Amino acid sequence: MSLEIQNLEDLLGILILVVSSKRVISKNRLKHRIKSICEGNFCVDGRDFDGTIKSMVEEGLVIDYGGSIRLTEKGARISSEWKSFLYKDEPVLEIVVGIADGSITSLIVIISLLIAGLTSKVALIASLLSLAVVALTNFSSFLLGGMTEDLADLATLQNLIAYSLSDIPDTGERKRALLLTRGIFNLLRAKRGRFSIYASLACGAITFFSGIIPLAMFLLLPNPIDVLLSLLTIGVMIGVFLVYYRSRKTKMPWNIIVFQTVVVIAVAVTVSLLLSSYI
Repeated sequence: MSLEIQNLEDLLGILILVVSSKRVISKNRLKHRIKSICEGNFCVDGRDFDGTIKSMVEEGLVIDYGGSIRLTEKGARISSEWKSFLYKDEPVLEIVVGIADGSITSLIVIISLLIAGLTSKVALIASLLSLAVVALTNFSSFLLGGMTEDLADLATLQNLIAYSLSDIPDTGERKRALLLTRGIFNLLRAKRGRFSIYASLACGAITFFSGIIPLAMFLLLPNPIDVLLSLLTIGVMIGVFLVYYRSRKTKMPWNIIVFQTVVVIAVAVTVSLLLSSYI
Protein backbone atom coordinates (compact mmCIF):
# COMPACT_ATOMS: atom_id res chain seq x y z
CA MET A 1 0.00 0.00 0.00
CA SER A 2 1.40 3.34 -1.05
CA LEU A 3 1.58 6.07 1.55
CA GLU A 4 0.62 8.45 -1.26
CA ILE A 5 -3.11 8.26 -1.91
CA GLN A 6 -3.31 7.90 -5.70
CA ASN A 7 -6.47 5.87 -6.30
CA LEU A 8 -9.60 4.46 -4.71
CA GLU A 9 -7.79 1.33 -3.53
CA ASP A 10 -5.23 3.37 -1.55
CA LEU A 11 -8.00 5.42 0.05
CA LEU A 12 -10.13 2.37 0.84
CA GLY A 13 -7.13 0.51 2.28
CA ILE A 14 -6.42 3.32 4.73
CA LEU A 15 -10.08 3.44 5.73
CA ILE A 16 -10.13 -0.32 6.37
CA LEU A 17 -6.99 0.00 8.50
CA VAL A 18 -8.51 2.80 10.55
CA VAL A 19 -11.89 1.16 11.24
CA SER A 20 -10.46 -2.35 11.85
CA SER A 21 -8.49 -3.83 14.74
CA LYS A 22 -6.71 -7.04 15.71
CA ARG A 23 -10.12 -8.47 16.56
CA VAL A 24 -12.09 -10.22 13.82
CA ILE A 25 -14.58 -7.98 11.99
CA SER A 26 -17.05 -9.18 9.37
CA LYS A 27 -16.82 -7.87 5.83
CA ASN A 28 -20.53 -7.02 5.86
CA ARG A 29 -20.00 -4.81 8.89
CA LEU A 30 -17.06 -3.11 7.15
CA LYS A 31 -19.20 -2.47 4.06
CA HIS A 32 -21.98 -1.05 6.25
CA ARG A 33 -19.55 1.34 7.95
CA ILE A 34 -18.17 2.45 4.59
CA LYS A 35 -21.73 3.06 3.36
CA SER A 36 -22.50 5.16 6.44
CA ILE A 37 -19.33 7.18 5.88
CA CYS A 38 -20.46 7.78 2.30
CA GLU A 39 -23.68 9.23 3.75
CA GLY A 40 -25.86 6.33 2.62
CA ASN A 41 -24.37 6.06 -0.88
CA PHE A 42 -22.34 2.91 -1.41
CA CYS A 43 -19.40 4.56 -3.14
CA VAL A 44 -17.35 1.34 -3.14
CA ASP A 45 -18.54 -1.64 -5.19
CA GLY A 46 -17.75 -5.28 -4.50
CA ARG A 47 -14.81 -5.41 -6.89
CA ASP A 48 -13.16 -2.39 -5.25
CA PHE A 49 -13.63 -3.89 -1.80
CA ASP A 50 -12.42 -7.40 -2.69
CA GLY A 51 -9.46 -6.06 -4.66
CA THR A 52 -8.37 -3.89 -1.75
CA ILE A 53 -8.65 -6.76 0.73
CA LYS A 54 -6.61 -8.99 -1.60
CA SER A 55 -3.86 -6.37 -1.90
CA MET A 56 -3.78 -5.88 1.88
CA VAL A 57 -3.46 -9.65 2.40
CA GLU A 58 -0.54 -9.77 -0.05
CA GLU A 59 1.17 -6.94 1.85
CA GLY A 60 0.71 -8.72 5.18
CA LEU A 61 -1.66 -6.12 6.62
CA VAL A 62 -4.77 -8.26 7.15
CA ILE A 63 -5.76 -11.91 7.46
CA ASP A 64 -8.76 -12.90 5.31
CA TYR A 65 -11.07 -15.54 6.81
CA GLY A 66 -13.53 -15.44 3.93
CA GLY A 67 -16.45 -13.63 5.50
CA SER A 68 -14.34 -11.61 7.93
CA ILE A 69 -10.87 -10.15 8.40
CA ARG A 70 -8.54 -8.98 11.14
CA LEU A 71 -5.37 -6.93 11.21
CA THR A 72 -1.95 -8.53 11.49
CA GLU A 73 0.74 -7.15 13.80
CA LYS A 74 2.08 -5.07 10.92
CA GLY A 75 -1.40 -3.88 10.00
CA ALA A 76 -2.17 -2.95 13.61
CA ARG A 77 1.01 -0.84 13.86
CA ILE A 78 0.22 1.03 10.65
CA SER A 79 -3.41 1.38 11.74
CA SER A 80 -2.29 2.95 15.02
CA GLU A 81 -0.11 5.47 13.15
CA TRP A 82 -2.93 6.44 10.78
CA LYS A 83 -5.40 6.83 13.67
CA SER A 84 -2.95 9.04 15.55
CA PHE A 85 -2.38 11.17 12.43
CA LEU A 86 -6.02 11.47 11.36
CA TYR A 87 -7.83 11.56 14.70
CA LYS A 88 -5.23 13.45 16.79
CA ASP A 89 -6.78 11.66 19.74
CA GLU A 90 -4.08 12.32 22.36
CA PRO A 91 -3.92 15.79 23.94
CA VAL A 92 -0.11 16.03 23.94
CA LEU A 93 0.05 19.83 23.77
CA GLU A 94 -2.78 20.27 26.27
CA ILE A 95 -1.14 17.98 28.86
CA VAL A 96 2.25 19.71 28.53
CA VAL A 97 0.70 23.18 28.76
CA GLY A 98 -1.54 22.18 31.67
CA ILE A 99 1.31 20.83 33.81
CA ALA A 100 3.66 23.68 32.88
CA ASP A 101 1.14 26.48 33.45
CA GLY A 102 -0.18 25.02 36.69
CA SER A 103 3.31 24.47 38.09
CA ILE A 104 4.57 27.90 37.03
CA THR A 105 1.49 29.64 38.43
CA SER A 106 1.73 27.88 41.79
CA LEU A 107 5.46 28.58 42.01
CA ILE A 108 4.96 32.28 41.25
CA VAL A 109 2.09 32.55 43.75
CA ILE A 110 4.08 30.81 46.51
CA ILE A 111 7.13 33.03 46.00
CA SER A 112 4.93 36.14 45.84
CA LEU A 113 3.12 35.17 49.05
CA LEU A 114 6.44 34.64 50.82
CA ILE A 115 7.65 38.05 49.71
CA ALA A 116 4.39 39.88 50.47
CA GLY A 117 3.67 38.06 53.74
CA LEU A 118 -0.11 37.90 53.16
CA THR A 119 -2.53 36.31 55.63
CA SER A 120 -3.88 32.82 54.95
CA LYS A 121 -7.36 34.02 53.99
CA VAL A 122 -6.09 36.62 51.55
CA ALA A 123 -3.52 34.17 50.21
CA LEU A 124 -6.20 31.52 49.62
CA ILE A 125 -8.40 33.91 47.67
CA ALA A 126 -5.46 35.18 45.61
CA SER A 127 -4.28 31.64 44.86
CA LEU A 128 -7.69 30.38 43.76
CA LEU A 129 -8.29 33.42 41.57
CA SER A 130 -4.89 33.11 39.91
CA LEU A 131 -5.31 29.43 39.14
CA ALA A 132 -8.92 29.81 38.02
CA VAL A 133 -7.99 32.57 35.58
CA VAL A 134 -5.11 30.56 34.08
CA ALA A 135 -7.20 27.37 33.85
CA LEU A 136 -10.16 29.13 32.20
CA THR A 137 -7.86 30.96 29.81
CA ASN A 138 -6.21 27.69 28.78
CA PHE A 139 -9.61 26.03 28.29
CA SER A 140 -11.03 28.78 26.08
CA SER A 141 -7.80 29.30 24.12
CA PHE A 142 -7.33 25.63 23.31
CA LEU A 143 -11.01 25.11 22.54
CA LEU A 144 -11.19 27.93 19.99
CA GLY A 145 -7.63 27.54 18.74
CA GLY A 146 -7.82 23.75 18.52
CA MET A 147 -11.05 23.73 16.54
CA THR A 148 -9.76 26.40 14.16
CA GLU A 149 -6.45 24.61 13.63
CA ASP A 150 -8.12 21.23 13.09
CA LEU A 151 -10.57 22.58 10.51
CA ALA A 152 -7.78 24.34 8.63
CA ASP A 153 -5.54 21.24 8.67
CA LEU A 154 -8.34 18.95 7.50
CA ALA A 155 -9.34 21.34 4.71
CA THR A 156 -5.74 21.42 3.45
CA LEU A 157 -5.37 17.63 3.66
CA GLN A 158 -8.70 17.04 1.91
CA ASN A 159 -7.72 19.39 -0.92
CA LEU A 160 -4.37 17.61 -1.37
CA ILE A 161 -6.01 14.17 -1.48
CA ALA A 162 -8.74 15.37 -3.84
CA TYR A 163 -6.09 16.85 -6.13
CA SER A 164 -4.21 13.53 -6.16
CA LEU A 165 -7.40 11.56 -6.86
CA SER A 166 -8.37 13.88 -9.72
CA ASP A 167 -5.74 12.13 -11.87
CA ILE A 168 -7.68 8.83 -11.81
CA PRO A 169 -8.49 8.16 -15.49
CA ASP A 170 -11.70 6.20 -14.88
CA THR A 171 -14.55 8.67 -14.32
CA GLY A 172 -16.64 6.30 -12.21
CA GLU A 173 -13.76 5.37 -9.92
CA ARG A 174 -12.79 9.02 -9.56
CA LYS A 175 -16.32 10.00 -8.51
CA ARG A 176 -16.50 7.17 -5.98
CA ALA A 177 -13.09 8.08 -4.57
CA LEU A 178 -14.02 11.75 -4.18
CA LEU A 179 -17.34 10.80 -2.56
CA LEU A 180 -15.54 8.52 -0.11
CA THR A 181 -13.01 11.29 0.60
CA ARG A 182 -15.78 13.73 1.44
CA GLY A 183 -17.41 11.22 3.79
CA ILE A 184 -14.13 10.44 5.55
CA PHE A 185 -13.35 14.09 6.19
CA ASN A 186 -16.87 14.83 7.42
CA LEU A 187 -16.32 12.02 9.95
CA LEU A 188 -12.90 13.40 10.90
CA ARG A 189 -14.30 16.89 11.46
CA ALA A 190 -16.92 15.52 13.83
CA LYS A 191 -14.38 13.39 15.73
CA ARG A 192 -11.82 16.17 16.01
CA GLY A 193 -14.50 18.64 17.10
CA ARG A 194 -15.51 16.38 20.00
CA PHE A 195 -11.88 15.73 20.85
CA SER A 196 -11.11 19.47 20.95
CA ILE A 197 -13.74 19.86 23.67
CA TYR A 198 -12.35 16.96 25.72
CA ALA A 199 -8.74 18.12 25.27
CA SER A 200 -9.59 21.69 26.28
CA LEU A 201 -11.39 20.46 29.40
CA ALA A 202 -8.39 18.26 30.21
CA CYS A 203 -6.01 21.21 29.79
CA GLY A 204 -8.05 23.42 32.13
CA ALA A 205 -8.42 20.66 34.73
CA ILE A 206 -4.72 19.69 34.62
CA THR A 207 -3.73 23.35 34.93
CA PHE A 208 -5.91 23.84 38.00
CA PHE A 209 -5.03 20.63 39.83
CA SER A 210 -1.29 20.77 39.09
CA GLY A 211 -1.35 24.22 40.70
CA ILE A 212 -3.79 23.70 43.57
CA ILE A 213 -1.98 20.67 45.06
CA PRO A 214 1.29 22.47 45.94
CA LEU A 215 -0.63 25.62 46.92
CA ALA A 216 -2.83 23.64 49.31
CA MET A 217 0.28 22.18 50.92
CA PHE A 218 1.80 25.63 51.27
CA LEU A 219 -1.33 27.15 52.84
CA LEU A 220 -2.38 24.28 55.12
CA LEU A 221 0.88 22.84 56.46
CA PRO A 222 2.97 24.46 59.22
CA ASN A 223 6.17 26.35 58.48
CA PRO A 224 8.80 25.31 57.27
CA ILE A 225 7.29 22.02 56.07
CA ASP A 226 4.83 23.95 53.90
CA VAL A 227 7.53 25.55 51.77
CA LEU A 228 9.63 22.41 51.47
CA LEU A 229 6.79 20.06 50.49
CA SER A 230 5.10 22.50 48.12
CA LEU A 231 8.34 23.23 46.25
CA LEU A 232 9.19 19.52 46.23
CA THR A 233 5.77 18.75 44.73
CA ILE A 234 6.29 21.36 42.01
CA GLY A 235 9.71 19.88 41.32
CA VAL A 236 8.23 16.39 40.99
CA MET A 237 5.51 17.61 38.62
CA ILE A 238 8.02 19.42 36.43
CA GLY A 239 10.90 16.98 36.72
CA VAL A 240 9.00 13.70 36.54
CA PHE A 241 5.64 14.14 34.84
CA LEU A 242 6.46 16.97 32.43
CA VAL A 243 10.01 15.91 31.52
CA TYR A 244 9.12 12.22 31.25
CA TYR A 245 6.04 12.89 29.13
CA ARG A 246 7.89 15.21 26.74
CA SER A 247 10.83 12.81 26.46
CA ARG A 248 8.53 9.87 25.69
CA LYS A 249 6.62 11.78 23.03
CA THR A 250 9.53 13.54 21.31
CA LYS A 251 11.97 10.58 21.56
CA MET A 252 14.65 13.07 22.61
CA PRO A 253 17.28 12.39 25.32
CA TRP A 254 15.93 13.24 28.77
CA ASN A 255 18.89 15.51 29.63
CA ILE A 256 18.04 17.80 26.70
CA ILE A 257 14.38 17.84 27.76
CA VAL A 258 15.39 18.67 31.35
CA PHE A 259 17.58 21.55 30.19
CA GLN A 260 14.86 22.98 27.92
CA THR A 261 12.20 22.67 30.60
CA VAL A 262 14.28 24.22 33.39
CA VAL A 263 15.36 27.16 31.20
CA VAL A 264 11.81 27.93 30.02
CA ILE A 265 10.29 27.73 33.51
CA ALA A 266 13.14 29.72 35.10
CA VAL A 267 12.73 32.50 32.52
CA ALA A 268 8.93 32.54 32.93
CA VAL A 269 9.11 32.73 36.74
CA THR A 270 11.86 35.37 36.73
CA VAL A 271 10.07 37.62 34.24
CA SER A 272 6.77 37.27 36.14
CA LEU A 273 8.37 38.22 39.45
CA LEU A 274 10.20 41.16 37.89
CA LEU A 275 7.00 42.45 36.33
CA SER A 276 5.07 42.06 39.57
CA SER A 277 7.70 44.04 41.47
CA TYR A 278 7.02 47.07 39.26
CA ILE A 279 3.23 46.91 39.57
